[in-house]
Amino acid sequence: MKKYFCLEPARFKLDGGAMFGIIPKPLWSKVHAADDQNRIELALRLILIKDEDNKKNILIDTGIGDYHGDKFESRFGILGPQSPLELALKEAQLSPTDITDLVLSHLHFDHVGGIGKMVDGQMSAVLPNATIHLHKKHYEYSLNPTDRDTGSFQIEYFEPVLNWYLEKNQVHFLDEMEGEILPGLKFKCSMGHTPYLLHAYDDKFIYMADLIPTSNHIHIPWVMGYDISPGVTTQDKKHFLSFIKKENLTIIFEHDPLYFGSTIKLNEKNDFVCDQKMDYEKKPVYRIFT
Repeated sequence: MKKYFCLEPARFKLDGGAMFGIIPKPLWSKVHAADDQNRIELALRLILIKDEDNKKNILIDTGIGDYHGDKFESRFGILGPQSPLELALKEAQLSPTDITDLVLSHLHFDHVGGIGKMVDGQMSAVLPNATIHLHKKHYEYSLNPTDRDTGSFQIEYFEPVLNWYLEKNQVHFLDEMEGEILPGLKFKCSMGHTPYLLHAYDDKFIYMADLIPTSNHIHIPWVMGYDISPGVTTQDKKHFLSFIKKENLTIIFEHDPLYFGSTIKLNEKNDFVCDQKMDYEKKPVYRIFT
């Protein structure tokens, strides 16, 4: 039996124009209001799967961490406690040592930041017993990204932690465009936002990470300015949305501040739109399925 939870260890803010790319502000601001610095509030949403049959506690992504300093936290409007991931897991009645598997969609700072914590000036693993599941080609890209997206990869923070896992043989590299992560948990990759962005899914949900970060990004042209290949992203979205509808999966939105997930449908114009959006009260942990 599996139990699924949304964890939200923190929230942060990014520039609204960057989040919606070529879409004019008069359009996107109708559905996602900006502050006086043009930033929009975003969730940092993780998925926890308690797989009792296989004695696994599986976490997908880790949030942003708590070690960046006042200037960084002010710039990105980070709202969250110290030790955010540990506290979120505690709400699900788990400790960091209980996590057996960590799936990383990609290595941008808001997705992998929580993998480590600063101890005596050095990064230390937060989830010491976990096996890391990560796409090998994305990992290689993250160590030598383009000048355009190098700021999204905080190598100085994640590389020491990943090296620690590598030394302990606790990294499972994936090397195909799709396949199996663990029994009952599969993945498909997209390429537009960043090479080999990994999307974990099973027979109930799919974790869309930054390919469809919020419910408003269901619309095919609504692609983030952060994407290194926006045209590729539009093709990826069409492929994934067709797959999601066929398999009747619930999308988990990693960054939507209002809705943790949604099913999808085709409207009268034959465009993909959200069907049943799923929201919740703002608490640290949310049970979503059994």
